[in-house]
Amino acid sequence: MHDDVATVVLRALRGPGRSPRRLLLTGWFSFLHGEATAGDVLAQQHMAAALKGAGIPHDTAWSPVFRPGALSLDTADPRAYDPLLFVCGPLHGPQVTALHARFGSLRRLAAGVSVVDPADPAVTGFHTVVARDGAGAPGRRDLAATAPAGPLPPVAGVVLSHGQGEYGERRRHAEVNESLTGWLAGKDCARVPADTRLATDDWRLCATAEQFLALLPRLDLLVTTRLHGLVLGLRTGTPVIAVDPVAGGAKVGAQARTLGWPALVTADALAPDILDHWWRWALSGAGRTAAACHSMR
Repeated sequence: MHDDVATVVLRALRGPGRSPRRLLLTGWFSFLHGEATAGDVLAQQHMAAALKGAGIPHDTAWSPVFRPGALSLDTADPRAYDPLLFVCGPLHGPQVTALHARFGSLRRLAAGVSVVDPADPAVTGFHTVVARDGAGAPGRRDLAATAPAGPLPPVAGVVLSHGQGEYGERRRHAEVNESLTGWLAGKDCARVPADTRLATDDWRLCATAEQFLALLPRLDLLVTTRLHGLVLGLRTGTPVIAVDPVAGGAKVGAQARTLGWPALVTADALAPDILDHWWRWALSGAGRTAAACHSMR
C-alpha cells in the first residue's frame, strides 16, 4: 500500500537540507483560462489543511476570474516563495508549462495529478511529481476523496418560465428571470436547473411526470416562476418560493392564493430583501411544515 499523496508531499518538502520558506499552492484553479472544478478546489483544501497541520506557511494563487481580488499567479512575487506546489488535474498544456518559466527559481512539486505523457515539458519541468495515475506507477487516491469540507448548503431547484406570450405587454419574464438568477447566484446553495417540460428526445429533460415528481422531494426548496413548479413542489412537500412574472399578477399568483401558499413574490415587488425573507422561511421549520401540510391535502 502506497502512502497517500499528502504524506509523500510533506516528506518531500521536509527532506534532508530542505526547509520550506513559504509555499505557493497552485492548480488549474489558478489559471486565467483554466477551470476551478469542485474536485480541484477540494484538492486545494486537502493540501492547505495538510500544510497548515505541518506548520508550513503557504498562500494559494487563484484565477482572477474565479476569485477576483485574491492572490493570483500574476500578482504572486516568485521571490516571496519557495517551493511551488501544483495539485490535481493533468500535467499538460502551455499554462502548466508557463509555470516553470515564471517560477523557475523555485523548487516545483506536483501532487495528485495525472501524467499523460511523462516526456511532456509540463511534466519534466517539475522537480518532484507525486502522480495519482499515469507515469507507470500504481494509482493513488485522489486528494478530493478525503478533503476537509464545510457544512453542506441547501439544494435549490430552479424552474423558470421563458414564454407565455399570451400576456402581451404585461410579460416581465426576461426582467424577472434576470433578477431572480442574479439573486440566486449570490446564495450559498447548490442550484439545480429543472423544467416542467417533458421530452423523450432530450436526456436533460424528464420523459414522464413521475420522473419530475421524483426530483422535487430531493430538493430543500424550489424557486419557480411556473404555475406547475408551485403546484407540484407543494404536492411533494417541497417548500416553494413562487414568483409571478406577469405585471399585476396572473396564474402563478392566483394559484398561490388558491392554495393558501404565502411565499409569493410579484413581478412588481421583486427585491432581494423580500426574496431573502422567503428563502429563510422556506428553509425554516415553519416553511417545511407548511409545505408538508400541503402535500397531505
